[in-house]
Amino acid sequence: MKAAASALFGSPDSLHARPNTFGELLRAIVSPSRTVQEAVNWALKGVDPDIALHMRMMSSRPVEARQAAASCIKRAIQICHIQGTPRVALVSDTPSFVQDIKSDISEFAEVIYFDYELFVNKSNWMFGNDTPLDFRLRDWGPAPRWAAIVDFFLASRARYAVITGAHPRVGTTYAQLIAALAAANTYDLKPSGANFTFLSSIHSSLLVHGLSTQVGRSHIWDTYAGPLSCGHQPHQCAVTPLLPPTWWDGTWQSPNPRDVKRLSEYGVQLSITGEVDESQLLAHCRSREDHVDRYSVLSSDIKNS
Repeated sequence: MKAAASALFGSPDSLHARPNTFGELLRAIVSPSRTVQEAVNWALKGVDPDIALHMRMMSSRPVEARQAAASCIKRAIQICHIQGTPRVALVSDTPSFVQDIKSDISEFAEVIYFDYELFVNKSNWMFGNDTPLDFRLRDWGPAPRWAAIVDFFLASRARYAVITGAHPRVGTTYAQLIAALAAANTYDLKPSGANFTFLSSIHSSLLVHGLSTQVGRSHIWDTYAGPLSCGHQPHQCAVTPLLPPTWWDGTWQSPNPRDVKRLSEYGVQLSITGEVDESQLLAHCRSREDHVDRYSVLSSDIKNS
């Protein structure tokens, strides 16, 4: 029975055999609106991309990030054994970065991306003014919110691989969900997630001090961001699980001090190598148990009878 369950749902203990839970959920309950689907089809021009690259740059444009991402695309082409000229969909919160990296990869790949301004000018659809507020521009980018939805469904059409890159973060939940949905979309051709590749492009500036400067949560590389992470490495293009483990179902190879402190508030004591002190956790839970005192209340009439 255990073998059958592992074949169906994957093995939680193996990073490369974990179930594509979020991808299957997204595939079942989320679909683009008619307007979004038209925008996706307009960008695709009839052919799905082989690879999708998402770069969350927060208005920055470091050359190292471009070089690392271009190298990671080449590795994805090799891993997936893509023949001919691959089609790469570019998605970023910083439109100028898309133009920069396009020049780096156009030599070996066909590049597509969603130009929301051009689409609005050529379409008959009416769009409201949903430009991000000024204080959100650096975080979300200058594009309207609906363009991010189009980018999401465009990138999730990737047939073989999704690559996530970012600065100053190592990766994003947005890209994780894109990769999960893209893998699930291949279900009709092969088992969900099988032979689908999710890669993290980590450039050298983020590796000077290992991954200790990693900010944000919900990404696989949080578990490697502590003092044991290896510093001063060249850029990395790391295979990433579609469903990364969290502290309760996988060992943190090197938790960072912030997460160690946060978990300690919940009674979870982590060692420097990520092991959980089960006895301490059990003692903490017992100390937090609600104790109910019961009293028998009798009326004066009953007492005197």
